[in-house]
Amino acid sequence: MEVVLRATAMFAIVYLLVRMLGKRELGQMTPFEFIVMVVIGDLIQQGVTQNDFSLTGAALAIGTFAFWGLVLSWMSYLSPRAARLLEGEPRVIVHHGRVLADSLRRDRLTRAEIESEMRLAGIASLGEVAWAVLEPNGKISFIRRSDLPEEAPGED
Repeated sequence: MEVVLRATAMFAIVYLLVRMLGKRELGQMTPFEFIVMVVIGDLIQQGVTQNDFSLTGAALAIGTFAFWGLVLSWMSYLSPRAARLLEGEPRVIVHHGRVLADSLRRDRLTRAEIESEMRLAGIASLGEVAWAVLEPNGKISFIRRSDLPEEAPGED
């Protein structure tokens, strides 16, 4: 039972830590941030299982983490309020070609990161963006301005 209580406490700590770290995808992490997350995983294991190296202790710890993950998932599914609290909400970061500095600061994003994501989406300049939204999963969605002239396909 002690392993289950320790796993529950560590789950809550890790969940809060990940929420505080912000909306970054694994691919957007710096090498140092990735290493920190791996080290945290090892520290969690030590804190949860203490000196219990048994298969039963490991199974209980994994089962507890899976249980709480499932509970939070169901809470998000069943309640929009819980979903906003647990998963976060989308945040507008560009509006009609203008970068919203407050939103960038809140999510620790740089203009260079937005421009990089724009290029990956095939958008050449901020002037082409009606809206850019940082989604709860860390991805950035771009909506092009509709008042721009359509580009004619090039002839070869």
